[in-house]
Amino acid sequence: MQALIKKIWKPRQRREAVTGYLFMAPTIIIAGFFLVLPIIFAVIFAFYKIQLLGTISYQFTGLKNFLRMVNDERAWTALKNTAQYVAIVVPTQTGLALTLALVLNAQIKGRSWFRVAFFLPTVTSSAVLTLIFMWIYNTDGLLNQILSLLHLPTYNWLGDPAVALKGIMIMNIWSTAPLFMVIYLAALQDIPDTLYEAATLDGASRWEKFFYITLPFLQPITFFVVVIGVIGTFQLFDQSYIFSAGSGGPNDSTLTMVLLIYQYAFKNLDMGYALTLTLMLAIVLIAATFMQRKLFKEERLD
Repeated sequence: MQALIKKIWKPRQRREAVTGYLFMAPTIIIAGFFLVLPIIFAVIFAFYKIQLLGTISYQFTGLKNFLRMVNDERAWTALKNTAQYVAIVVPTQTGLALTLALVLNAQIKGRSWFRVAFFLPTVTSSAVLTLIFMWIYNTDGLLNQILSLLHLPTYNWLGDPAVALKGIMIMNIWSTAPLFMVIYLAALQDIPDTLYEAATLDGASRWEKFFYITLPFLQPITFFVVVIGVIGTFQLFDQSYIFSAGSGGPNDSTLTMVLLIYQYAFKNLDMGYALTLTLMLAIVLIAATFMQRKLFKEERLD
């Protein structure tokens, strides 16, 4: 009897599997053509010297591109700038997003209006936002005027190598923190109120509730926010490009890895070396993600 049932069900399972794969075929083909194949070719051509002008040619160079990367001062400068940007922006925007979410999760008047106001920078175009901040950062701009009124030192935000990258950091923290605020706010509203009530009955203070109830429940969300933040900050391009008119200046102070890749690929037409830098950036991102997984080990909340 069991053998008969298996004979009946096996053809049906095969038909269901074939039907499922047929429905998935368009997505699989499109994803494979536009996602998987470019990744494969990028890895392969990182070991080639590619000539795009005139007669297109491909010359296998082995590890020469990688050795060139080790001796490339601009690559190390771009990596240092990007690492500095990530190290400052990600913790700051994560902490600011959590703070704003805690404020909006409290029973305050007009919190719906505050949510809309805080979220507005996120829906603003990145290019438009950069142009607005360039006007604010101008030598005679709004920011320096405010600093002058407060009798604080003013800066040449667009032309001083010491502060140019920090200006981009401030802009991105202000524009990206509201998105993560919404994610944190949704997670905070999923925490059962009974836990806080029980902690109150046990005499727990607000800080104890925060450290022993709120933060542990938000740990998976924090992991997600940090990972997305790291990936996004490592891919900084458009703000740096607009700020420096594509040069990464002043004195390469706003040069990032993605901007450097763009310069080599589309200005110098050195596509093979650009793909080598892309591969290196991907390895750095993968390593950073694994490190974060080790840091944010999920705990069971029974």
